[in-house]
Parts: sequence; structure tokens; C-alpha cells
Amino acid sequence: MVHRSLFVLVLAALLLMPVGAQDAALANPTACVAEYDAEADYFPAKAEVTFASGFSVEYFANYKVVTVTRPFPGAGADDAFQYVLVQCGTPAPEGFDGAQVLTVPMDSAIAMSTTYLPHFTTLGLLDALMGVDGGLYVSTPEVVEKYAAGDLLEVGYGAEVNVEVVLDSEADVVFAYASGSPEYDAHPKLVEAGVPVAINADYAEITPLGRAEWIKFTALFFNAEAEANTYFDGVAERYAQLQALTADLPEDEKPLVLWNSFSSFIDAWSIPGQQTFVGAFLTDAGARWVLSDQAPESSVNQSFESVFEAGAEADVWVPGLFGIATLADVLAADARYADFAAFQSGQVFNTDGRANPNGGNDYYENGVNEPDVVLADLVAIFHPELLPEHTPVYLRQVPAE
Repeated sequence: MVHRSLFVLVLAALLLMPVGAQDAALANPTACVAEYDAEADYFPAKAEVTFASGFSVEYFANYKVVTVTRPFPGAGADDAFQYVLVQCGTPAPEGFDGAQVLTVPMDSAIAMSTTYLPHFTTLGLLDALMGVDGGLYVSTPEVVEKYAAGDLLEVGYGAEVNVEVVLDSEADVVFAYASGSPEYDAHPKLVEAGVPVAINADYAEITPLGRAEWIKFTALFFNAEAEANTYFDGVAERYAQLQALTADLPEDEKPLVLWNSFSSFIDAWSIPGQQTFVGAFLTDAGARWVLSDQAPESSVNQSFESVFEAGAEADVWVPGLFGIATLADVLAADARYADFAAFQSGQVFNTDGRANPNGGNDYYENGVNEPDVVLADLVAIFHPELLPEHTPVYLRQVPAE
């Protein structure tokens, strides 16, 4: 919700503008400026980045400079991406060699991660979405419907991106991600082909609100800052209210949580650190978790034996397993899970409360856009007396059968 004082300041600024500038600033966001006014502020609604640390924006009268400062974990200063977003119908600035100079508001886009899809529905930009990497794992209902109707292109995943399909689409921008390994990424091929690519690095944020705030990044390309601010302010306010519920809990009232499960692919059990995305959720939900002191700044791999020794008596287990329906399926994955107290008591909750028939998991899609709902799920599980009316959305208690 926009604060009243801020609304008054914005309104006053608009009233002081020349009439032509007011019209330009308040015009239909899909329209170009018909008559450029050098005195106008063409972006009366501005995004302020508060929680996200991976991008920044600086506003000028008729353009905004967006910098993705951390496109992937471990990125250095030389890895940054910069975009100069110029209001349509106004002159582009000089002196930004090396940056992509693009015209806004944009009319069309391709999203190469399901994480970005809720941005289009939340911001009212569904009509602008013309393509995805693939449609099988999409969970956002409006996007699923659009895909089923044949109204979305599929351009392929990562480095397998079909450049020809993207070029033929004539999309204004492709929202992609960077891993730091060019052999896995789409953007090197797309940039080489002259396709405008915006690198969204929400996954590199270490806090839930930091990831969710990347909706403002998407909004910048469509002049949809007002909608993004309104939405995110509501999320942040609700998240803070939930944090307050557990802030003063003594340590002995915080349940011990076991997170993740043993992976045969890496022959280890990945434990989230205190300063990680999952660690922030668990802290804010009023929980302690097994072996958290072993990985303060990142996740760390532990042996099954180490995790069992430290977490056999954990109160709650969130295994994060794919393709399980019941506790019997959990045992089928590894019979040793039967020895954990949380398994025996039925306190097993998986992050697949919303999953589509193809295995797409909405926890990693709309859950990123709704960290307040995920936090409410966790608080209701760990401290049911604090949220007795809340039914978990993204987490699901795994039944015995």
C-alpha cells in the first residue's frame, strides 16, 4: 500500500508540471510520447529497491539505468549487466557504451524461467507474455491456460534455446538467467544474435523478500512500477507481521527442523546455512534446524550418518522430495528414513502443496512471488497456536498412505 504522504508528494509534483508533461507522465503505459518535453519527469512512479541486493535502478527525466550487479552467485564487478531504458518517443542519452539501450514500455517478452511468470499476471502483463522456455512445468493458472490455447511459444531450455524461434518472435526482450557457466546459459547465444536479453538473478538472493522484490525488475521494462510497488509493499507488510509473531520466542520453544533429504546424486545431505534463502525462512518462522551451525553462510553437504546423529530426534522434517505422495513413497526412496522421530510421528511436510501433473512445483514459482504465504505455512506448521486458522498452501503434510 502506498503511504498517504508519498501519494501527496507525487500528486503535488504532477500538479506542478506543465500540462503537456503531466499528460506524458500519466499517459497510457503502452503509448509513446507524442511530443517530448525536456522538463517532464516521464517516470512519476519509481521503484525503490529495499531488500534485493542483486540489482539497482537510477532514474533520470526520460530514462532509467538498471544494473544487475550480481547476475549469479560469486559474480564480480566485470560480470554486471546494465540496461538503459528510454521512454518511447524521447531521445536516448549518450555515454553508456557497453549497456543495452532499450525502449520502454515494452510490448512483448519471453520468460525463460517459471519464476518470472507470476510477475506477468500480478502486474497485469499477461498479454505481453508471448513465450516460455517450456510449458510442461508451468503452474501459474493464467499462463497454463494461455499455453494450452497455443498462445505461447516454446523456445527451449538454457543453452538449448532455439535462437531462430526467438528471432522470429520479434519479442522486445527475453528474461533469462545466468549461471556463470556460458555452456549452460541461453543469453550468450541470444546476445550474439542481437536479441535484447534481461538477466534476472532472483535466485541469487539470500532472503525471501529479496527474491520477491525482483518483480520490480520486471516492472521496470514495462513502466509498471506503480503496480509492482503496491503488490510488493503488501507482501513485505504481511511478511513483517508474521516475523513479529515469532520474534520473541525463547529457544526452547523453537522446534528442531530437519530440512532436505539424502541425495544419491551427490552422495550427501545438503544442509542450508543460516545466511541462505531457506535459513532466512526457518529463522523468521521461529525454528532451529539440524546442523545449521555447520554452514553459516552457505549450504553444506553432510553424510547420512552425520545428519542422523544430529537430527534423529528432530520435531519436523521437510524432505523436499520429488514425486512422493505418501510416507510409503518416502521409505521407498530410502528405508533408513523410518528411524527418524519426525517420520515416526508423521510430522513430515513436503514443499509440493501445489504441483502440476507433469511435476512442476509451484513452491518454486508463485511461492517465490508470495514469500508471505510460504512463511505463514511454516509458522502454522511449527507453531500452530500462532496461526490456528491458516491452512498451508505451498507445504503439504505427507500422509501415511
